[in-house]
Amino acid sequence: MTEADCRLIPGTDAERAAGRATSRGAVPAPREQADPSGVPFAELDPALLRRQRTSLKWTRFPADVLPLFVAEMDFTVAPEIRDALVARIDASDIGYLDDPGPLAPAFSDFARDRWGWSVPHDRVHLATDVATGIVESLRVFRPEGGRLALPTPVYPGFFEMLEEVPFEIVEIPLAEAGAPRLDLAAIESAFAAAPGIDAFLLCNPHNPHGLVHRADDLAELARLAAEHDVFVISDEIHAPLTFSGETFTPFAPLAAAAGALAVVTTSASKGWNLAGAKCSVIVAADERANAGLAGLPPGTVTRASILGLHAGVAAFAEGRDWLDRAVAQIEANERLLAELIRDRLPGVEYTRPRAGYLAWLDFRGTGIGDDPFTAILDRARVALNDGRHFGAGGAGHVRLNLACPPATIREAVDRIAKILPPALPPAEPLPQAPGSSGRSSAQPPAPQPSAPKETR
Repeated sequence: MTEADCRLIPGTDAERAAGRATSRGAVPAPREQADPSGVPFAELDPALLRRQRTSLKWTRFPADVLPLFVAEMDFTVAPEIRDALVARIDASDIGYLDDPGPLAPAFSDFARDRWGWSVPHDRVHLATDVATGIVESLRVFRPEGGRLALPTPVYPGFFEMLEEVPFEIVEIPLAEAGAPRLDLAAIESAFAAAPGIDAFLLCNPHNPHGLVHRADDLAELARLAAEHDVFVISDEIHAPLTFSGETFTPFAPLAAAAGALAVVTTSASKGWNLAGAKCSVIVAADERANAGLAGLPPGTVTRASILGLHAGVAAFAEGRDWLDRAVAQIEANERLLAELIRDRLPGVEYTRPRAGYLAWLDFRGTGIGDDPFTAILDRARVALNDGRHFGAGGAGHVRLNLACPPATIREAVDRIAKILPPALPPAEPLPQAPGSSGRSSAQPPAPQPSAPKETR
């Protein structure tokens, strides 16, 4: 096979060129009183969910804490996925796996229809979850370890999983001038410097910002990786949750075109709320990467869940309408949060996501202190994610989960608003001397409080 076998399909129709929002047709309006499965939001009250569900989201903190920390939806599972799982149970089909089976064509069809990415079925490999896919890919392609570059702040699980492999982590903060984006100049410097970089872990879209990377930035990353022989793993688990009007760009076709060694790790687990189902895929960017993935240890496949595999098949093949409704609801919740921050949380700066259901909030300008996570947990009884665990640039921030009923977001903001210091009143104007312009060179005017900054 050639790199043309794994590529972005150009010009198949105008919809694919315009991205996810048009390729799936009109964006559905969220159901104001129900989740994507049609379950009334009143039945997803946190007090009720705490009694019904047993995941760590509902067991880690005391009952009076509102849990908005872990990346897990409150929404009920898609009926298509529920039916697929029930069918497997009824058939007593709960054994071991040997290959991706029907998951490869289901994912390939989804990638083609949503992103215009043609994925040969034999380039799709199984892994227990995305973390396993990342670790095992590093062991295959960089068995001696080395130095791994990681844009930060980023999903804290990366730091935990990388403890399993012999890599020194080199943090490269996102460029923050204007909207956050990859700092390509810093990446190039790190690649070119001695002793250089052996691997690069890309979060695409980027968690926690919900950043949809620009296609030209990703193409330049691929070019640099090829030039400096850097192996790239692109974690694309949040890609199905790209917002309307945004275009998600898979990294693999760009890597193949540039001659960079790369794989993609992804799963249905974030898009359809299947984290505990434990099944993911590793996709080779080209034949060179595919030959390397043939060396994955057998346990990478056999430890994946057969129930997770069939849940993933149902998600990619039959759960697209549910996904579209989920994204529409997340977008509505994101707009609600932006309004509430503007009106209720003075001093909070908000990086508005364009994919996923995670909101990144900067509390450094609120006066709440250096540890907003603990203050909000202890005093407001809302559990968020602590930005300090996201690497360089994360201190003073928290991450909030948007995949819940709107009332839960309102309650969280209401609790947080009650513990924030009051906004500073406008400063009194300085007395003016006769004939003066009102500005003294010895004492500049006092700064005026401004509305919370919102960036994409």
